[in-house]
Amino acid sequence: MSTLEFYTLLDKQTQTLQNFAYSLTRDEEDAKDLCQETAFRALSNKDKFQAGTNFKAWLITIMKNIFINNYRRKVKGGIVSDNSENQYYLNSSSNAVQNRADSDIMMKELNNMVESLDDSLKVPFVRYYHGFKYQEIADELKLPLGTVKSRIFFARKALKNKIGQHYGYHGELSLQEN
Repeated sequence: MSTLEFYTLLDKQTQTLQNFAYSLTRDEEDAKDLCQETAFRALSNKDKFQAGTNFKAWLITIMKNIFINNYRRKVKGGIVSDNSENQYYLNSSSNAVQNRADSDIMMKELNNMVESLDDSLKVPFVRYYHGFKYQEIADELKLPLGTVKSRIFFARKALKNKIGQHYGYHGELSLQEN
């Protein structure tokens, strides 16, 4: 498929993407951002689209995955918004005092825990942590993709156990009612 044909197909689906984005976000600006991100991802991955397949479904899948990933990132990050008019203290960094001692110590402890992992788990995990994609790691280590994914999973699990043992957590952390 030529680039011009790809752009034409993408242009024909613009309204459909905007409608779907709005149905997901329920916010006009967020919907525009989602459409833009979808178009960017589609253009950067146009070589992965297989001619003769459903282009609209391919775009909708990209958009849905972007939306889900962004939602999970927001939930995991614990984003807090304050709708009050006076946001001086929220937006003022001059009142904050930085003390990195605790975080530096914790990072050293975490790095030691990572270093204590078996090399078969540590190497793929560190590569993934540094931003390498699963396939890049698999190619570099000459391992099957599934093996790389499971080793990273097991490294995370081992680190979670080590952190739990080190900091005294056993099992799932839960809030208890008084």
